[in-house]
Amino acid sequence: MSILESVVNFLNSILWGKNLLVVLLIFSGVFFTVKTNFVQLRFLNHMVELLTSKSNSNSENLSPFQAFCISTATRVGAGNLAGVVSAISIGGAGAIFWMWVVAFLGAATAFIETTLAMIFREKDKNGQFFGGPCFFLKNGLGKKSWGVAFVITGIICWAGVLQVVSNSVTESFNVAFSLNPFVVSIVLTLMAALVIFGKTDKTAKVLDKIVPIMAVLYLAIVFFIIVKNIGLIPNVLSQIFSEAFGIRQGIGGTIGAVIMQGVKRGLFSNEAGTGSAPCAAASADVAHPVQQGLIQSLGVFVDTFVICTATAFVMLLTKSSVIEGLGGMELLQKSFNYHLGSVFGEIFVAVILFLFCFSTLLGICFYGKVNVRFLTEKEWGQTTFKIFALSMIFIGGIQQNIFMWNLADLGLALMTIINLSGVFPLSKIAFDSLKEYEAKFKIIKV
Repeated sequence: MSILESVVNFLNSILWGKNLLVVLLIFSGVFFTVKTNFVQLRFLNHMVELLTSKSNSNSENLSPFQAFCISTATRVGAGNLAGVVSAISIGGAGAIFWMWVVAFLGAATAFIETTLAMIFREKDKNGQFFGGPCFFLKNGLGKKSWGVAFVITGIICWAGVLQVVSNSVTESFNVAFSLNPFVVSIVLTLMAALVIFGKTDKTAKVLDKIVPIMAVLYLAIVFFIIVKNIGLIPNVLSQIFSEAFGIRQGIGGTIGAVIMQGVKRGLFSNEAGTGSAPCAAASADVAHPVQQGLIQSLGVFVDTFVICTATAFVMLLTKSSVIEGLGGMELLQKSFNYHLGSVFGEIFVAVILFLFCFSTLLGICFYGKVNVRFLTEKEWGQTTFKIFALSMIFIGGIQQNIFMWNLADLGLALMTIINLSGVFPLSKIAFDSLKEYEAKFKIIKV
């Protein structure tokens, strides 16, 4: 093991192994939930109205829905499959309940960080908006160096994620169709290149087509499975709640293991507090900063309460004898095979994983575009990052690199710390913006 790997593993053992990041993010969620008087609950109906309303966007900026699709694309990725599988494998069914709790709290954090990104964003000479943690660290706190640090740690994180996600696609296609990972990796890289290169970045337009399709397709199949097993649903819900509070012995063995698995996987999945989603959200053209904050808060709900819960139900409706002793993606594959048949099950998982992962790859490329813009407005900066991102996609597709995943964990931890270092000092501005919005628009709340 190299010195670099040892350092990365040591830092991860402190930040993630000692649950420091988990505690920080949970505290943030509770604090912002209380300070906003449960904004994520009071404005739930209004969030849906905003998402479906007509955009004021011009050709240079995103519509609220497009910004929602980009951030949802990165949230609703392989983590919604593998993350839920891991949570249930280690923490039992009760871990799902704690994922719900984390999503509810995280929705408030997502609202605050996105509202700040909207308030402190910048506009270039073409009228296009750019924002995110690096911008509110510079324009809100006057800490440009912190903004640069966020960009660097973000790129470290996203480089690892690009490789891991790409590898998930090539492996699933190898299992389902016996396709060579090298060939699949080339095709995947070329598809991504067609979207992100050219006179105009087509990421937003592609994702506002892919995200709804993949969500509807996935939920339709899960709905079929649930209806097919409707008589078992009361037992599944009973299992989730009973194991969540240790009334029944969870797979993890203790109530602590159940809670921590749900909390960790929930945080990994919904990304609230990491600073990623605001990078896309700040490019939306809306009438008031709070509006996009509310839309991104809704994104956290969609990620966990809808997609993650759907994945959990598929596994919990599977006979225990079928998946006993299994873990990881094999557990998920066997679960779908049980409900849909081995042939269709394998094909469906491969296709849905491709859609989830490809959308994640494009979303991360958009995040990189925004953050590189913070470092330089020169076109070579964008071109360099795009080539770098495509390289990560190709390399990840042909080989699995555990070190890159560990490096991604470290990058995620550091960018979260940097992000929240700006969010907390500036949060009063977001609170005031919410009060102004409530008074000005006289919203009828839930």
